[in-house]
Amino acid sequence: MKKIFLSFAVVGLLLATTSCRESTGEKAEETIESAAEDTEDNLEQVGEEIEEIGNDVEEEYDEEVNDADDN
Repeated sequence: MKKIFLSFAVVGLLLATTSCRESTGEKAEETIESAAEDTEDNLEQVGEEIEEIGNDVEEEYDEEVNDADDN
């Protein structure tokens, strides 16, 4: 009787440990996906800001060239 009870206890512990590992793995995967999405969003935002700065520089350059031509 003790052997049967101990066998069930060991099987229960193994199943519980396996279940925890799966949920931990799923949580880690979700965290990685979330971090990847955040990184992609941040890179897009930085790219847009760089493009805006480039446009501003181009406008200032054109203004300076036009002012130099007028003088």
